Amino acid sequence: MKISVIGTGYVGLVTGTCLAETGNEVICVDIDKAKVEKMRNGQVPIYEPHLDVLFDRNIKANRLKFTTSLDEGLEHGEIIFLALPTPEDEDGSADLSYVLNVSEEIGKKIKKYKVIVDKSTVPVGTSEKVYNVIAKNASCEFDVVSNPEFLREGFAVDDFMKPERIVVGSSSERATAMMKKLYGPFVRSGNPIIIMDEKSAELTKYAANSFLATKITFMNEIANYCEKVGADVDMVRAGMGTDSRIGKRFLFPGIGYGGSCFPKDVKALQKAGKDENYDFKILNSVIEINAAQKTILLPRIESYFNNNLNGKTIAVWGLAFKPETDDIREAPSIDMMNALLKKGAKLQVFDPEAMPNIEKTFGDKLNYSESMYAALEGADALLICTEWSIFRTPDYDKLKQLIKNPVVFDGRNLYNIQDMETEGFTYVSIGRKAVNL
Repeated sequence: MKISVIGTGYVGLVTGTCLAETGNEVICVDIDKAKVEKMRNGQVPIYEPHLDVLFDRNIKANRLKFTTSLDEGLEHGEIIFLALPTPEDEDGSADLSYVLNVSEEIGKKIKKYKVIVDKSTVPVGTSEKVYNVIAKNASCEFDVVSNPEFLREGFAVDDFMKPERIVVGSSSERATAMMKKLYGPFVRSGNPIIIMDEKSAELTKYAANSFLATKITFMNEIANYCEKVGADVDMVRAGMGTDSRIGKRFLFPGIGYGGSCFPKDVKALQKAGKDENYDFKILNSVIEINAAQKTILLPRIESYFNNNLNGKTIAVWGLAFKPETDDIREAPSIDMMNALLKKGAKLQVFDPEAMPNIEKTFGDKLNYSESMYAALEGADALLICTEWSIFRTPDYDKLKQLIKNPVVFDGRNLYNIQDMETEGFTYVSIGRKAVNL
């Protein structure tokens, strides 16, 4: 099939590349000329494991192309995906200006039947808005479909190629048939393509992300309570996670969730509820608790240094909002680093992928290290904000040699408490007893 993808951000690029991998002819459209030129030359603009292999293969096979011309994209595609930004507006709602502006151009330019697919995360009722905007100028038949993405950064290629489910919101038999044909190769193992109305499909994405954010936040609340009463959150988590009604995933406590999806989607659903005079009390609490959780280690760090961080050097491991991505949007590390800088601390930071993005935000306020161990040199303490695999089995002797004080503040519970005690570290984590404090 001939596919066009408007927008080559995280979702658009993964979508276009993976659809090309199953033999479709894909054109990706973006207004950024420099970015398009780089992609034409085989440069992947984002870090996502395994994407580079598919990207390179499909460009060489001439199945994946890039253009700045919307006209070219609209002429090419039978199915046109809108993978455009829907950033958080000042009031917490999703800003649909990018989606609706492109929709208006689509209405003016299409000459034959097209299926327009909302791939972006959008509020309930957006498909109807997109349809009406296109219909104002369209001289041919078209359909608008809601097809939310469920891609986890760091696992996006696997999630797209082997989806647990595909949600298609459409009231058109013609459009539904085309979407089933397009996604057929991805569900050969029997995972479902779930057909529903457009509004239900739009809400499904918000509901799923908000539930997962709530699950994370609930576990953080339990972890904080564990510390009050002397329980061990690892034991509690194991006891809960083996209950099939609950499941093991998203039960790991830490310093809060971040990223491009959970924070934005929870706030957007909260705002959408307010617009309908409905108060999402659970989501109100999730937002409030997560904001506080991001800096929950700050008072413990301050206490260790007798409430005086001025001039202290803190090594920070992990800057991305999660491992296996360079995405720093809403990353807890940012809140922690801002709070530490405000207290007069100096920061030596390391992340395998996210440092260029962090440098755009912090500039020369931070010292950027070439390795995880280089960040420790002369530091007074270590703070862990992201659970990259390379941090899980450090050389403890080397760590103690490089750092002034053998103290670790672990925002992701990477280490075994007994091991840290045996190695002689002062160790503070989330929801577990502090060691040698």
